[in-house]
Order: sequence, then C-alpha cells, then structure tokens
Amino acid sequence: MNKKADSDSSSLEPAVDLSFRCINTAEDILLEKPRYNLRSCKVSSQGKYYSRAIRLNNNTLTDLKGFKEVIEKLLDNSTELAWIDLSFNDLSAIDPVLTQYPELQVLNLHGNSIAKLSEVDKLGALPNLKRLTLHGNPIETEKGYRNYVLSVLPHLKSLDFSSVTKQERATAEMWKRTHSKPKRMKQEVGP
Repeated sequence: MNKKADSDSSSLEPAVDLSFRCINTAEDILLEKPRYNLRSCKVSSQGKYYSRAIRLNNNTLTDLKGFKEVIEKLLDNSTELAWIDLSFNDLSAIDPVLTQYPELQVLNLHGNSIAKLSEVDKLGALPNLKRLTLHGNPIETEKGYRNYVLSVLPHLKSLDFSSVTKQERATAEMWKRTHSKPKRMKQEVGP
C-alpha cells in the first residue's frame, strides 16, 4: 500500500510527542523524553528520532528561538518535517523558522496569542501546507478572518479542522481582489 503523504497526519510516522511537558523554550525540548505510546518512534544510532512529526502542544512556549537547531538535534531528517503541533502555547507571532520546512503539510497553532492577521502571510512560503489551525487566537475575531487566511493560503484543504469548500475558495479570491490595496505611485517632490 502506497501511503500518500498529504492525505492526513495519520499517514506520517509516529510523532515525537513532547506535549504537556512545561516546555518554556526550544532548548528545553532536548531536556525532555518523548511520551511513550504504542507507535513510538524508532531512534537512530546517533540518538535521533525517525519521524516527520512533532507534538509540542500544551506547553508554555512564547517564541521559537533556537527551534531549527533543536529540531536538527532531535530528528534524523529534520528537513522533511511535515507535521508540527504548537497548539495551546503562548506564541504571539508565527515565527519565520516554520517556513524553513518546505515539506510542512500540517501546522497546528490554535489556542495561542497570535493577534495580527498579517502573521499568516509568512506561511505563504510553505507550498505543501494543507491543514492549518488558528482558532482560539485573537486573530479569529478579526473581520474577514477565514477569507483572509484562505486568500493568503489558497492551497489549504482544511482550516481550523473544517474542510475548505470550492465556494469558500471563490469567496476568498473575490475577497482578496476587493481588499488588496492598490500600489501608490511615488509622488515627485518639487524644489
């Protein structure tokens, strides 16, 4: 059976599960042992986990400083990271480090403190992102929230655990055309 990588998170290897560990900083990740479950990850001879998924939900992260370096130490092939769960932390921004994972398909950011819709723009650099969660963040209350996210990320299949419909795509495209700001011409300043 050939598993299609973008079908859903269940097609990925078991996740390195570091949820509910009171992790405050990226460096703290390396101090913790992943949760054991029936589908625990295999470990390489270098002590790195064979996984394309990581669960860091329900911790106390406020930023992702040092995240890339930690993930490189933790995972055998960190460049193939496809699923990240950062839900229920205290992140106030979408860190650009997340865009350094071009294979990222699933990103859970719900239940954080992201307040600016423009933060979503950063995720436009992720060509394979199919599933995104942002509900439970202050941005969810912004007018046009869903249309904005879908206009920036038209390739999403699911937003906030809800499938994206063809009608929503069309509405988001129209919304984008009516809400994009025209570029201003520079005015020449006279002597």
